Amino acid sequence: MSANPSVSQNKKGIIMKFHSTKNSCSAVTASEAVRAGLASDGGLFVPDSFPVLDSYVLQPDITYMERAIRVLKPFFGGDPAELRIEEICSEAFNFPVPLRWLDDKQAVLELFHGPTLAFKDFGARFLSEFLEKTCPEGMSPLTVLVATSGDTGGAVAAAFHKKRCATVRVFFPQSGVSDRQRAQLTCWGENVTSYSVQGTFDDCQSLVKHAFTIPGLSEKMGLTSANSINLGRLLPQTVYYVHSTVLFRERTGVAPYIVVPTGNVGNVTAAFWAKKMGAPIAGIILAVNANRTIPDYLETGLYNKRKSVATLANAMDVGHPSNMERLINLFPTFEEIRNEVKAFSVSDDQIKETIRRCYEETGEILCPHTAVAERVRGEQLPGMPSIVVATAHPAKFETIVEPLIGKPLEIPASLAEMLKRPRHEISITPDTNLVGLVQSDKVA
Repeated sequence: MSANPSVSQNKKGIIMKFHSTKNSCSAVTASEAVRAGLASDGGLFVPDSFPVLDSYVLQPDITYMERAIRVLKPFFGGDPAELRIEEICSEAFNFPVPLRWLDDKQAVLELFHGPTLAFKDFGARFLSEFLEKTCPEGMSPLTVLVATSGDTGGAVAAAFHKKRCATVRVFFPQSGVSDRQRAQLTCWGENVTSYSVQGTFDDCQSLVKHAFTIPGLSEKMGLTSANSINLGRLLPQTVYYVHSTVLFRERTGVAPYIVVPTGNVGNVTAAFWAKKMGAPIAGIILAVNANRTIPDYLETGLYNKRKSVATLANAMDVGHPSNMERLINLFPTFEEIRNEVKAFSVSDDQIKETIRRCYEETGEILCPHTAVAERVRGEQLPGMPSIVVATAHPAKFETIVEPLIGKPLEIPASLAEMLKRPRHEISITPDTNLVGLVQSDKVA
């Protein structure tokens, strides 16, 4: 491994540390950050320094598993969990991660081949395996809270189901998910409880964040978050950006632009972190739906929280993206943010037109979220070397996709199995008493 400050320090026994984006509490180790989920001052954990990718990681002919281990280990340098990273990765990343070529300059990174058919499987499975394999003997299970606009909750529920390390509480907007997403959110039981919130994703996210501010509750219940605010969810996502861009450069000789469908900004933050570490990335573009918080911020310099707008790309319906804190933290000034971060908005009509056109012209079937990214690529990067990130399988959104392509979609086996299971959910309001909720499977 090539020399860099973090790695050389770790070899001397100095532990890699993570600090809060709010900078008002002590730095912690990777394990402490993952278990806490959120910093004690309400900020998000970011590394004190970024490891530099070594020459072995940048070789095109190594496996995804080998690359994952080498990318992630430095973040856990000096932490006892470092010894378990290889085992954790082997359990978490046991499904394909194909980079599919459309022509000699354009590719699609398919991240929907995991158990719940969405990119969220990468972070959710890593986090559950990490907590399971590093949980001290005799320690009480953690209480994992997760707010979801669709795909996150299903991935977290699947990853943690029957794990001894945690009980899971999933919060999703009652009218904001597709029927098949709902099935993935509510078919588990046992150590997983699902709550349909009478509101938006932002209401769900506020409930989860508020839980961490209730005095004594976090310590008493062992609270942690499984949203992308948790470092253990975000770090694994850096790997597929390293992997795909190394393969792209090997085939084309150039570094690609990456277009990422963006909601809560965790996935695209992972792309920027990968670039910071030395992944061969020419540039990163955020593709958003009608929720224009980020494009408006980049245009005006004013960050305004707002209520989310319901769209066809529902997993991206976020009015106040949590991980903007991490993205802003990465750049010293607004001018640098504006130079490095590009974001473009796509309407529902444009999503429909893109799904229809891509199928007619190429036979490609896109989910609504991937269609947002493909639309942005076509408008902003025509003919440029680029990767579109495909975040979910189109079969999860059959009521949108099937009428546009004029034929039924085949249901993947893992989804078909979940659709057969009984569903269980508890309806709550955004002002539900969280103390009673977290301490019981029934609303207090």
